[in-house]
Amino acid sequence: MIFRLALLLSLLLAGAAPADEDIAVQAQLAQDRLAEARVALEEAERARDRVAALTQTIAAYEEGLAALRAEMRNAALRESEIRARFDAEAEELSRLLGVLSAVGSESGPVVLLHPAGPLGTARAGMLVSSLTPALQEEVDALRADLEELSILTALQDDAFSTLQSGLQDAQAARIELSKAVSERTDLPRRFIEDPVRLQALVAASDTLATFAAGLSETPFAPSDTPIRDFASARGSLPLPVQGTILRRPGEADAAGIRRPGVILAAAPRALVRAPWAATIRYRGPLLDYGNVMILEPAADMLLVLAGLGEVYGEVGEVLPAGAPVALMPGEIPDADRFFTNPAEGGGGSNSETLYIELRQDGAPVDPLAWFAVGKE
Repeated sequence: MIFRLALLLSLLLAGAAPADEDIAVQAQLAQDRLAEARVALEEAERARDRVAALTQTIAAYEEGLAALRAEMRNAALRESEIRARFDAEAEELSRLLGVLSAVGSESGPVVLLHPAGPLGTARAGMLVSSLTPALQEEVDALRADLEELSILTALQDDAFSTLQSGLQDAQAARIELSKAVSERTDLPRRFIEDPVRLQALVAASDTLATFAAGLSETPFAPSDTPIRDFASARGSLPLPVQGTILRRPGEADAAGIRRPGVILAAAPRALVRAPWAATIRYRGPLLDYGNVMILEPAADMLLVLAGLGEVYGEVGEVLPAGAPVALMPGEIPDADRFFTNPAEGGGGSNSETLYIELRQDGAPVDPLAWFAVGKE
């Protein structure tokens, strides 16, 4: 009841209060990014290199969706804060509305009368005038909160439809990418000299370390494709997938197990890309890691990506930097679930994990020393 009265009062008050412009501006930028991604998706159909065009399009969708959802989370948090303040100050707001209603309902002559006569009336007027600035300040604060709440609510309603179409378009782009990769024939290749040995290595390996060590000893034909010096990339590589660091090298998991690699939390069906030009040394299921992709960016280096869903490419292909190698597993939430409880971070959370391990001469090295990530 108090909220409806307050809303009614806001409609009667004159003037406009500033809303949270930063949230609105950032949300609009995110929506613009999704609109640009839609144009890119249409253009990708005519692109000469459809794989590259679709890869960039999916990346744009993922960035736009993540940015928009982050701003919607900020909007939901701000809305919850305003509503909580209304609930906490309900009694005070009732008194404020009562005063305003009483003042507005009294006729002129009655207001001027006072039991003590003209002197009492004058004193009462002075008292009311001293209270007016404080009363006006409360009214202004209430009006600002109500207008901001109205704009935040409208912003979230508008963002829902944008999220819905963005999720659908991103999935369509992923399907097109899978098709384009399967039709790709222009990548250089390095052929395995003994493919039977690779299969035997898979069957004989009981750990990822054993398999990676054995793989580094499996000979490949020399590549005719020049590849930039991988050592120059130290500290500057982009992460293979958009996500956040969940566990750093050597940190124990819930079971107390420590691994030499890093674990990233990523969204379901997020695109995984090669951070550097590399040869595909292995792709497919391995032990309990799900699908695994092992890339060779240099003769003495192996980059292991484990926990993948759909994987792209064939063993022996030489990929350019930024080429798609896989999608994360999981199911993409629909718009309703993607937007569920954004204030608590639910619905579109990073629920999948990617394990990244880097090995040099068969031994693990700290992968974070090679990627452009914070060291905090």
